Amino acid sequence: MASTTATSGGAERVSARVHVQKFGTFLSNMVMPNIGAFIAWGLITALFIEKGWLNSGGTGGLAANSWVAQIGGWGDFKDGGIVGPMITYLLPLLIGYTGGKNIYDVRGGVVGAIATMGVIAGTDIPMFMGAMIMGPLGGWTMKKIDAIWDGKIKPGFEMLVNNFSAGIWGMVLAIFGFFAMGPVVKAFSSAAGSVVGYLVDHGLLPLTSILIEPAKILFLNNAINHGILTPLGTNEAVQKGKSVLFLLEANPGPGLGLLLAFSLFGKGLAKGSAPGAAIIHFFGGIHEIYFPYVLMKPKLIAAVILGGMAGVFTNVLFGSGLRAPAAPGSIIAVLLQTASDSYIGVILSVIVAAAVTFAVAAFLLKTDRADDEGDLAAATAQMEANKGKKSSVASSLTGGAAGAGVGTDGHSGPIHKIVFACDAGMGSSAMGASVLRRKVKAAGHDDVTVVNKSIASLSDEYDLVVTHQDLTDRARQRTGSAVHVSVDNFMNSPRYDEIVDLLGRTNGSQTPAAVAAPSAAAVGPTSGVTHDATAGAPQGGVLDRDGIELSGRARTRDEAIEEAGRLLVAQGAVDDAYVASMHERERSVSTYMGNLLAIPHGTNEAKASIRRTALSFVRYAHPVDWNGSEVRFAVGIAGAGDDHLTLLASLAQVFLDEQQVARLEAATSPEEVQEILSTVQAQA
Repeated sequence: MASTTATSGGAERVSARVHVQKFGTFLSNMVMPNIGAFIAWGLITALFIEKGWLNSGGTGGLAANSWVAQIGGWGDFKDGGIVGPMITYLLPLLIGYTGGKNIYDVRGGVVGAIATMGVIAGTDIPMFMGAMIMGPLGGWTMKKIDAIWDGKIKPGFEMLVNNFSAGIWGMVLAIFGFFAMGPVVKAFSSAAGSVVGYLVDHGLLPLTSILIEPAKILFLNNAINHGILTPLGTNEAVQKGKSVLFLLEANPGPGLGLLLAFSLFGKGLAKGSAPGAAIIHFFGGIHEIYFPYVLMKPKLIAAVILGGMAGVFTNVLFGSGLRAPAAPGSIIAVLLQTASDSYIGVILSVIVAAAVTFAVAAFLLKTDRADDEGDLAAATAQMEANKGKKSSVASSLTGGAAGAGVGTDGHSGPIHKIVFACDAGMGSSAMGASVLRRKVKAAGHDDVTVVNKSIASLSDEYDLVVTHQDLTDRARQRTGSAVHVSVDNFMNSPRYDEIVDLLGRTNGSQTPAAVAAPSAAAVGPTSGVTHDATAGAPQGGVLDRDGIELSGRARTRDEAIEEAGRLLVAQGAVDDAYVASMHERERSVSTYMGNLLAIPHGTNEAKASIRRTALSFVRYAHPVDWNGSEVRFAVGIAGAGDDHLTLLASLAQVFLDEQQVARLEAATSPEEVQEILSTVQAQA
């Protein structure tokens, strides 16, 4: 019982972290595409305001009626120019538009921008927080409103209805933003500003590093940085010309100090890779490259926290700050955004932060009694798991091996038997195995078999096991001697390429196969997948035309599962109980495959409810939100035996081909869908 409780508590903590990551990513996706606009505003501010560079630091180097004053909006041209309108209108509107567009394409972006204009006009401060609320709200509500009359508008009136509905609803949201949301956001901004002011006045701002530095390692910093620090820092920069808040997270000093310590006092791969990582971090601004070094030896978090605190204290002491956000956190971006009176403080803050981090990290590394050097590959894999996707800089640390978990599972020697395992062994694993099998065969590894099975039927006979990240722990219990690779996207996971690279290292280089099709031996009897070049349309009613719906009505994930399941029931393939098990399966592990596809199916225990093997195919005009990912195709699966697996292999190849997906999106009849799938099957 205690073990179960502990596992449950750990899952809740991971879930909370993932939700914060998703929220941070949501905010980041509104801000990051517009960083160029922030930089432009920062440079215009640095050059042309009354205390800007072209005014000799505010000493009267240029006359107040010059073109510099006109652009900067000072002297006889006060309240005009470019600086004020950009920060008041342009930047919030860009964020609001981007937020709406991320949810509902251009239509959502337009309504989001209209809604944002209301909250801008309703306040007298830059409305970045308001834009982050009203932009997505405009896109989301417009999407829901359009769904009400989707397919019900008479031909010829679509443009009229679409334009007026967007205009009317945009007007409503703008008024709402002006009278309701604007004052609320202003009050929150003022309260948050007061908290920051209190921390500054009482010398407590350095303590924020205790939260920010660990948050960076866990990829939770976006929620803090883009949700709070950037809006508050921008407001402060408007009033004072600079803000220290822009440096709380972006200071490259702590990461530099840590990597320099590893360069001198580290061991093995960590020591050898640290100098190159330091260059990428300091000049490229890619902070995530030093995260694996901390994860490898968690006690080093103390070094980056103390270094961060020292850097913040230095900036507070010198009253230094940046004019605008520095993104990415490169020393180049930091210096470009540094206020004209802050260069000494900012440069010293980077040096002091690096020195303190270096001293603490060097001490910890020199006094470390551990005999092993630490597993940088495993730490990099953990960093990618925290991030939720493959790191763009991981290969610079481990040569691309980290993601595959090389040397972390106790397996040694060549890899000949790979199994892709899922809960039931009849859906996700079949499609994932099909994709991976083709990659393995194309790389010339004819001696490697790739099969799919349910976790319940696994035995410790495989060299490498691929599972969804939520199922890896269960798979380890049955295959403890294997290399385990976790994926979160079955169609195009970067882990598949890493597995092929791993095969090249463990099995030796192979000559690519003359054809991509796997041999019968490679498929293996347990996979249930065959590749018959003469295969035509699916036989035996596995995918009947009555099971194909080209105008799905579902608007949510659960509705889509229900719709796909009811088509299976209508075909007489399953009992009602099977549909309930499809929902149960989704609650345990997502059936989202990637590339717009989900394949909802029941649990392994629900096979008694299957009368015969069948598939259902549902296409949606508007994407369904499937745990944060877009799905336009839901394929319901009821597998009594293995005869549906051939078609699943075909589906996998279809959804790896953009042209085939486009054909499915344009298909006008069930027969055309069957033809598309059978064509790919013949080529598989």
